[in-house]
Amino acid sequence: MTTTASADRFLIDIPDLWDQVDLSGEHLARVRAQALAATTSARERMQISDMFRQGRDISRAARRQGALLAAGTATNYDDGLFMAYGMVFAVTTPRGQELTLPVLSRQLGVSSDGSAPRDRVIASAEVPHVGTVARVTGTETTRLTADIDVRLLVMHTMMPVPGRAGDFLVVTLASPNLPLKSEVFDLFDAITSTFRFVTDDGRAIRA
Repeated sequence: MTTTASADRFLIDIPDLWDQVDLSGEHLARVRAQALAATTSARERMQISDMFRQGRDISRAARRQGALLAAGTATNYDDGLFMAYGMVFAVTTPRGQELTLPVLSRQLGVSSDGSAPRDRVIASAEVPHVGTVARVTGTETTRLTADIDVRLLVMHTMMPVPGRAGDFLVVTLASPNLPLKSEVFDLFDAITSTFRFVTDDGRAIRA
């Protein structure tokens, strides 16, 4: 599925099993019911309910923070439930500041106690239609409510907006499936690699 948003025309290819929908609505409730029906284990049912609650709260937080695009999946495979979320945010560097990787690290994904994830990696990445971009990955602890934290595998990739110094679109992908770290980050990298800015007639343009 190819998704577009109008703020700074861009395209990003979302996997077929992902939906650009309100994950707190009917689709999420339907998949949750299917996942619960597939197991008789009380422990697994508790884990499934907890993961869907996380998905609902994450999508609500994304809307509050002004996400340009939100998509996600809750897919029940033979070996368990896989959940992931993708969001695109517009970010402007404050006047007089430079968005270096250390600055980016402090601004993205700091936990509720102000600390950065121990496994955080700050690096550059190559996005075919954009070029060299900044990327931050790690296992973040995110505050959902006043008393509930959730741990997520997260990848933030900064896309500089063409012709607008200091403006970026941030592609953020997250998943609570912590045991699948390697596979999740490979998937996130593949999705992010399809990002491109486009002209009104759909031609890709580089930053």
